[in-house]
Amino acid sequence: MKKELPNSIVHWLVREDLQGALKGEQSLTKLIPFQRKEGLPGLISLAWHMRSENYDLVYDAHNNLRSFFFRWVLTLFSKSKLLIRPKNRIKRFMLFKLRINKFSWPFKAIESYWQPLKDFLDSSEKPFPIVWPVAPSDSDLTLLKRRVVLVPATAWPMKSWPVDHWKELIKKLPHHQFVILGGPQDQFCEEIANVAPERVVNLAGKRNLLESCSLAAHAEFIITADTGLQQVADLSGRTGLSLIGPSAFGFTTMGTMKTLSSDLECRPCTKDGRGQCSQDVYQKCMVEISPNLVAAEVEKVISG
Repeated sequence: MKKELPNSIVHWLVREDLQGALKGEQSLTKLIPFQRKEGLPGLISLAWHMRSENYDLVYDAHNNLRSFFFRWVLTLFSKSKLLIRPKNRIKRFMLFKLRINKFSWPFKAIESYWQPLKDFLDSSEKPFPIVWPVAPSDSDLTLLKRRVVLVPATAWPMKSWPVDHWKELIKKLPHHQFVILGGPQDQFCEEIANVAPERVVNLAGKRNLLESCSLAAHAEFIITADTGLQQVADLSGRTGLSLIGPSAFGFTTMGTMKTLSSDLECRPCTKDGRGQCSQDVYQKCMVEISPNLVAAEVEKVISG
């Protein structure tokens, strides 16, 4: 937006607990945090008060029931142009319920966020790789040198790589040092770090979201499942491995991160890792991505 329309004023509505990922972004004029606990009534009230901004363009990138009510109130009787990111709900139903895939594959969700703006701006130039707006501290940059960054936590457990696999991976790479990223709720990261405390620095819960994003965006090599920090590392052009199991839309975009997955007919079974596993072994698609395979890929890239 800012490149094509340099005089544009850009406001971004974001869930309050996720606003840290956007702090420091110079192209944003205003960051508008919303507290989830205020629910739909609070969101509608916020939309009503934001009508005074008289936006020329409203882009609903989320396109769910909450954002429907929000954009309806925000644009009611206004002259705002409305862009909506398609959710392709019929295609999703066919994929997850009928096992018929009509999506381009692998489906790169990040590009689906960009497409409506691309069409609006009549632009063919992709806005990535990105330069993350906030760099890590000098001490964290030093910490990253010659270390592999691990991101074991995901929003939904079914798309996580098993904890024992992370532990085994560290054992199989005795000549490598690691940094673990995660939130304060990811206490299992300490269990992983304890496998080799002399080689593993656990920063889970010790860095906020902005700092964790900065670390992921500057990692020399990163290993992560389908999670937000994976997208940060990918769009920043980092080298690494993406471990993809049940989810359909977490594939990387830039081509610098290699996707590892298992060949099961039930994949993908969910858009984001929610739901029940249909296999006799829970998370079979993630379990079958073996620590041996991941360790071999690390050695191939770093040593090769």
